[in-house]
Amino acid sequence: MLGRPSILLSRTGGFRPENLGQNAMAMIGNLCFTIFVLGVLIFTIIAATYQPEDPLFHPSTKMTNFLTSKSNATFKADDTVVRTGEDFLVANHTAFLTFINLTDVDVPTTNAVLVSDDNLDCRGKIDDPIDCTDPDVFHLLMRAAIEKFKDIHFYRFGKPVRGSNDSSCHMAWRFRPKEGKTASLYKDYRSFVVSRSENCTFDVVRIGDYHSGGNARKRKRENRNRGKNDEGFEKAPPKTEGEHITLPVVGETINDSLPVVESESSFGDRKYLIYSGGGDRCKSMGHYLWSFLCALGEAQYLNRTLVMDLSICLSKIYTSSGVDEEGKDFRFYFDFEHLKDSASVLDQVQFWSDWKQWHRKDRLSLHLVEDFRVTPMKLSGVKDTLIMRKFGSVEPDNYWFRVCEGETEPVVERPWDLVWKSRRLVDIVSAISSRLNWDYDSVHVVRGEKARNREMWPHLEKDTSPEALLSSLQDKIDDGRNLYIATNEPNTSFFNPLKDKYSTHFLDEYKDLWDEKSEWYAETAKLNNGNPVEFDGYMRVSVDTEVFLRGKKQVETFNDLTKDCKDGINTCSSSS
Repeated sequence: MLGRPSILLSRTGGFRPENLGQNAMAMIGNLCFTIFVLGVLIFTIIAATYQPEDPLFHPSTKMTNFLTSKSNATFKADDTVVRTGEDFLVANHTAFLTFINLTDVDVPTTNAVLVSDDNLDCRGKIDDPIDCTDPDVFHLLMRAAIEKFKDIHFYRFGKPVRGSNDSSCHMAWRFRPKEGKTASLYKDYRSFVVSRSENCTFDVVRIGDYHSGGNARKRKRENRNRGKNDEGFEKAPPKTEGEHITLPVVGETINDSLPVVESESSFGDRKYLIYSGGGDRCKSMGHYLWSFLCALGEAQYLNRTLVMDLSICLSKIYTSSGVDEEGKDFRFYFDFEHLKDSASVLDQVQFWSDWKQWHRKDRLSLHLVEDFRVTPMKLSGVKDTLIMRKFGSVEPDNYWFRVCEGETEPVVERPWDLVWKSRRLVDIVSAISSRLNWDYDSVHVVRGEKARNREMWPHLEKDTSPEALLSSLQDKIDDGRNLYIATNEPNTSFFNPLKDKYSTHFLDEYKDLWDEKSEWYAETAKLNNGNPVEFDGYMRVSVDTEVFLRGKKQVETFNDLTKDCKDGINTCSSSS
């Protein structure tokens, strides 16, 4: 019995001091191998289930600058409107514009236009038709417009034309709000009722509502030289340095018809790029736009025409049905006229029709690329007529924007300045702002699911109650002001207590701007093969956001109304 311990000790030689280091190394090796196996297993599970909703899972400095705004803190979520090219044109871009003042209009100091001394006997001529082409009448209308609309700067006036009757003239003008925060110019055309008195004077009796002067709405001249005047605009300030900059003009007739290839030879002489498949469909609008601009940037880098699909899928986060909806036209949301005037693009339906017709006869060739890691730089020498990037089914490696990552990012620039918001939607924004005479303040009130989630936003519901709003706004908005409330609260009667102090306004007050009788309804139906188009969630939030941003004073939810963080508790530093 006394000998057994020594025998056991000899059999377990690992306990000998000289073997301790060797055993420790073996244990560490086994532990590392186990950790490695677990890591591979975890990575495999994540890779199989990971499907990010948008490119924010692949951050870059350019993307952050593209999707965020310094001036609009609460409108940054993926289910709201995305910044586009015109948002980067700050108001300073219009500093070179010279605006027209009363002193620039050569008319008498009274509010009437006198005829010559040789024609003072006006008896019997009071009811004669008004000659809208008379320069004196032109000056009268300009003066009346400048005096009435004190919150806008007038840039150009168009030639007056006959209105709906003998006493009516229609006149157009371009303008921008005096306190405008965007670089856009707007076009309005209104009806003027003009009277003639017995003492040979004219007076403007009444000026119609926004876009009431339809006879003055002329199609702008098809002219690629942006520095020239548009047809119909006569009274304009002298040209100043910088007018070559292209600015959005809201209110013009829109020509966003699809471009076509005019001949077989011109089709074969051009080079094309097309992106096919991938997982970008039905994602957020920010995701879609970020990927689309990658494709457009590569096409410009390769000096090729981008073959684009104008039929997009609207994510369920914007639809009333709660499901993804296919068949939405690119032109519902973005300015295709500006895009086709500024870049070489072609609709893929037209392209494949031409390709089928001519590719065999003219031996047109196709270069297929199925790996996003094949950089645009490697394709710069490809001579084939068409380069097709084909994306697979595994997300996120099938996202288009992956092409522009890594070593490509500093080489291929996304041409964000080529994509602007739909001018049809911004025209609705302009109409709402004009009805408020461009003289209103705005507040954004976030409620909905965030207000109900007290764990993440403990104070939001209370801080956005009518009582709290009245207390918060009293030092920010003057009594009696027009107050536009942009909100996701479906029941606007919730804000009724604010009516005692402010003249409140909401998006749904202006449904006539997109209902069956509206210009927007008619034009979008025409784009949609005659079928009516729903004013969907993304359109609503686009208009709501843009009207909010045009308020003279803007009050934010998370910056001004509550101390809660926009993205939930303890996230203020990252979301501010």
